[in-house]
Amino acid sequence: MTFSRRIALLGACTLAAAGLLPAAAMAQPDANWPSKPIKWVVPFPPGGAMDVIARTLGQPFVIENRPGAGGNIGADAVAKSPADGYTIMITSIGMATNKALYPRLSYDPVKDFAPISLLAIVPNVLVVNTAKTTDKSVADVIAHAKRDPGKLTYASAGNGTSIHLAGEVFASMAGLNLLHVPYKGSGPAVTDMLGGQVDLMFDSITSARPHILSGKLRALGVTSAKRSATLPGVPTIAEAGVPGYEVSPWFAVFAPAGTPAAIVNKINAALIDAMKQPDTVAKFETIGAEPIGTTPQQLATHLDKELARWGALIKERNIRMD
Repeated sequence: MTFSRRIALLGACTLAAAGLLPAAAMAQPDANWPSKPIKWVVPFPPGGAMDVIARTLGQPFVIENRPGAGGNIGADAVAKSPADGYTIMITSIGMATNKALYPRLSYDPVKDFAPISLLAIVPNVLVVNTAKTTDKSVADVIAHAKRDPGKLTYASAGNGTSIHLAGEVFASMAGLNLLHVPYKGSGPAVTDMLGGQVDLMFDSITSARPHILSGKLRALGVTSAKRSATLPGVPTIAEAGVPGYEVSPWFAVFAPAGTPAAIVNKINAALIDAMKQPDTVAKFETIGAEPIGTTPQQLATHLDKELARWGALIKERNIRMD
């Protein structure tokens, strides 16, 4: 069933539920919405987990990739788009980190957007090069790092990415001195991991899994609070030696602030329904995505908590975008 068909079928019950909201919040400038194509902005290049999720859920939306500046170019464009329900954005943990990372951010992640739904998490996984190291567990890595402080290197897709922050949380909680090596994207970082130029990486399961299955990379722990169904034999980092550790890179959908509540609720209901479909579940499994689905208010609460958490860590670790 297409997304537009779900919109039509779910519209009546969603509008009824939205009727509990104040009349002012129910203002709907387009009574026939959707009467034209809806643009779904992906603020990163094609091919990543975010892009795959959007294309899996977004038929027959018009997907528009607007990469650059850690997602800020696409987010800024959406924040300035008409709040008429014809522009939405899928985004990630950067919605919570960029405010602390970029001192002159051109948009406000709370004031300039209407939350729609938290979609899924795609855990990262701590990997080492099988041929380069004898470290076979998180405890081994911690012991190694304490023997050689400042010498173990960990690759990331760039400053401020979830791959970088996962390493920063690990170093902070385990009391380690690791050397961060930022790359311009996950691809070149993984290439150097495979080549043995760097020691560790907290890569996304999406890109790390093929190399784990081939035996070239060894998976030591997933960053999420529970084990991943994609790598069920790999413990969480919390289980494996760093109690309380959790970094769960998430993906969520937002619209410009002021988008009518009735439209927000319609999109929310259709997205949640789409995530239950067998083809969506199967596609999510291939990229290691774990579907969630929330109300708009639950996403707003989640964003507030993430803003506080990452803002504090970025300040503590003196993380800079340079």
